[in-house]
Amino acid sequence: MENNLDYTQHYKIPKEELPTVEEVFERVYKALAEKGYDPVNQIVGYIMSGDPTYITSHNNARGMIAKVERDELIEEAIRFYIDNKLK
Repeated sequence: MENNLDYTQHYKIPKEELPTVEEVFERVYKALAEKGYDPVNQIVGYIMSGDPTYITSHNNARGMIAKVERDELIEEAIRFYIDNKLK
């Protein structure tokens, strides 16, 4: 097939599959625990301050949690608590 520069060429860049908020919590929790941190305190510190240094870079935990809005993290935590403790 000849290259015809008169036509627009199309290509698709595969979209990155983002983990769910639940998966992010799980992976970040495990990474923090593996490094010897208190995962709950570190995650709360991150949510309250927005400072990514609360989260270890071990297993790309910091990169993963940064892709999720902090309000989404709070929303998921509250939803989980209500679904599992109050219903």
